Amino acid sequence: MCGIAGIVALTDRGRQQVSKLRKSIRTLESRGPDDEGIYLCDEMGLAQRRLAIIDTSAAANQPMWDKGKRYAIIFNGEIFNYQQLRNKYFSAEEQQQLRTTSDTEILLELFIKQREKCLPLLEGFFVFVIYDTESKELFIARDRFGKKPLNFFIDDDRFIFASEIKALYDFGIPKELNYEALQLYLQLGYIPQPLSMLKHVRKLEPGSRLILKGKDIEEKKWYQLTPSYNYKNAPSYEQAQKDLVALMEDAVVKRLISDVPLGAFLSGGIDSSVIVALASRHQKSLNTFSIGFKGEQYFDETHFAELVASKFKTNHATFRLGFDDYLSHIYDVLNYFDEPFADSASLPQFILCMETRKHATVAISGDGGDEVFAGYNKHYAEWVARKKSLAGSIVRMGYPIWKMMPKSRNNRFSDLFRQLHRYAEGAGLSARDRYWHWASTFSDRDLDKLIANTASGKINSSIIDSVKEKYLSNINDDFNSVLKTDLDLVLISDMLVKVDLMSMANSVEVRCPFLDHHVVEFAFSLPSDYKINKAGRKKIVKDAFRSILPPEIYNRGKRGFEIPMLKWFREELHTYIFDDLLNEKFVKEQGIFNTDYISCMKKQLYSNAPGHIVEQLWVLIVFQHWYKKYFM
Repeated sequence: MCGIAGIVALTDRGRQQVSKLRKSIRTLESRGPDDEGIYLCDEMGLAQRRLAIIDTSAAANQPMWDKGKRYAIIFNGEIFNYQQLRNKYFSAEEQQQLRTTSDTEILLELFIKQREKCLPLLEGFFVFVIYDTESKELFIARDRFGKKPLNFFIDDDRFIFASEIKALYDFGIPKELNYEALQLYLQLGYIPQPLSMLKHVRKLEPGSRLILKGKDIEEKKWYQLTPSYNYKNAPSYEQAQKDLVALMEDAVVKRLISDVPLGAFLSGGIDSSVIVALASRHQKSLNTFSIGFKGEQYFDETHFAELVASKFKTNHATFRLGFDDYLSHIYDVLNYFDEPFADSASLPQFILCMETRKHATVAISGDGGDEVFAGYNKHYAEWVARKKSLAGSIVRMGYPIWKMMPKSRNNRFSDLFRQLHRYAEGAGLSARDRYWHWASTFSDRDLDKLIANTASGKINSSIIDSVKEKYLSNINDDFNSVLKTDLDLVLISDMLVKVDLMSMANSVEVRCPFLDHHVVEFAFSLPSDYKINKAGRKKIVKDAFRSILPPEIYNRGKRGFEIPMLKWFREELHTYIFDDLLNEKFVKEQGIFNTDYISCMKKQLYSNAPGHIVEQLWVLIVFQHWYKKYFM
């Protein structure tokens, strides 16, 4: 695990910038505090900050060269099956000649043998870059579901890449706002890949590889999950449960390999509890970690985690913090973002990783289970809307009532009214429009009011339409198509980005067994009614592990990993928000947002029915903080 960056010069002018890599890589220090490695020559440079996990010796530092000094590799991630690959593809003599016990060396040597044919053989998460000094060819590959990031910029003079955009700024790349990405960000709270908030910076898409030779660049998908939605060969429900247990246990065991202290995140929800139950079979005194809210029962659910920890006899640590503790780290989170990212769960994720780092360097988590097995409240809402049930019709007819009721996330009843109102708004739409509506923080109508005319004129609506079409066109009558859209959009551009950024900010590696590609492919081979029905969400996961998990966790409601920000916005952060970030004079000079609409948002914040205003303001706050940091 690490942070990587590099440059390939395409002209003499580009060669003058190669030395800037030394400064650039230091911006990624938290991704790799254990070592810094740099290789520079006239036409290119490779750099890495290392977080040592497997073979922590200096011999495994990077950039790593093959024995002939032709190929150099920098690598961010883990290859969990590297030992099996070593035994299968390397002779006994070749194995004796290996200089390390690292997965990096196996990956490099396997690439030399197989070239890009090695990619389907790899089990894990990764971005790796290999440079051939003889052919002058640069090869970059990203893992199947994009758990590890890769940003790149190319112009006439240079090709630059890095794990985070902040490492590109030192090369003087143009800071030109991508207005299409801005609109999508305002609507979703994150930027769909491969777009970035900078017009000339792109992200390598998940399951893709890139080859640069001279000025020729070629991107190509090497992996694509393509469900057939044909379940003729699906196992029975009973057999599918057994198969799922076996696949998940194998996925967990593979992710226990580590030469440094390892633990598990434990929220007390089904997914993290499954991971801990399986991991505890293979690792005695497993370290587990949970985070909660001191004195706030509605938001604090750590007692469920403690039930699971007690059952499986883990070495459990609960980090129960007050609101002031969370507030004290809000600027740490905002300052780490190198492009706007408004998932408010980033804050508790940051603190969980920060506290975990005091005890372990690696954590396994339940991320991915909700997207793959239908675990969100929105999934049940979608299922109800598709069934056109009596209960769903009653909720739809109650729209005028829900609209009048106080709505927020701050207590059980106002949160219920918020959800009923949200459902009633979207239930009558088509499946595709409903998906986008429920995914959005700002509606199209609100965006028209929020974005100033000077900015809206710079937005190419055809690009917005093509992005929406890319994701929504896959939604069909099969409920699994909704989950596939979640995987392609929400998981890749929101959930995994959040986990990567907040874990790397604290030098922690997070591993996700639910995103083992064998598990994901199995999940999409199953009929959707194995996952969701009138009884609830994530059916097969719950049933497959019901006999070993505490019964109490089956009766808890589904809550996101959220921070109650309403009080902060009204009180502690009021001055920073309205006198600085959203100051009327600054906003007018900025020319992006409408000051009249922001004034209306401020009034709603202080009303008895704040509704979604906290989430909407957070989207603006994150953008404005980023804009002031990087554009002023």
